[in-house]
Amino acid sequence: MSSPRVTLVTGAAQGIGAGIARQLVGDGWQVCLVDRAEEKLGRVEESFPAGTVAAMAADVSDPAQAARAVEEARSRFGRLDGLVSNAGIMVSAPVEQLSTSDWDRVLATNLSATFHLVRTAANHLREGGGSIVTIASTRAHMSEPDTEAYAASKGGLVALTHALAISLGPRIRVNCVSPGWIETEGYGELRPVDHAQHPAGRVGKVADVAQAVSFLLDGDRSGFVTGSEFVVDGGMTRKMIYAE
Repeated sequence: MSSPRVTLVTGAAQGIGAGIARQLVGDGWQVCLVDRAEEKLGRVEESFPAGTVAAMAADVSDPAQAARAVEEARSRFGRLDGLVSNAGIMVSAPVEQLSTSDWDRVLATNLSATFHLVRTAANHLREGGGSIVTIASTRAHMSEPDTEAYAASKGGLVALTHALAISLGPRIRVNCVSPGWIETEGYGELRPVDHAQHPAGRVGKVADVAQAVSFLLDGDRSGFVTGSEFVVDGGMTRKMIYAE
């Protein structure tokens, strides 16, 4: 009997990252949970069945910590078959007031971290023919005011995804999931109009993103898919909206 496949998920202490980890464990993967929020990460780790996950506190915007997380993941489970680069932050401010340090911090976490992780993980992923999934955003294609750093980071992540797919193929597939409005913990009660404005009829759920990631990681189901962006937004980016 072969050992379970192993993947690393960043930003796994809450929200979409934690939901992706739960989906993958349910699919039979072992998952390395990575996040800089050590206390939250510990609580999430305790919610999984014993032996299915391992938690590693790391700030993946730092190249050394990102590399260490990858190496430790492989060391703990003996293999690495997947990487889900999900960690992300947002700073919202008028562009005239957006500090260079905040700009750099968002780009380092949302974009550069993927580069740092892949640079270390690539050789491990080649061994078994692995898969990388990045988590971008529909903000790569559409914006609200005062989100320049976030939009730039997510747009860069979409481009980095297809660049990596060409460079790392055929042994490693690289794809991107771009969520729209996804209801995570901390949201207040959603209004009927929040759901009704979506062509799909509802706001997204964490499971919608997690299931897309599950598909893209699994070479048996998505072996002919690489360099692609999967937009999971209930159709909102395809909807024309003009003031009446």
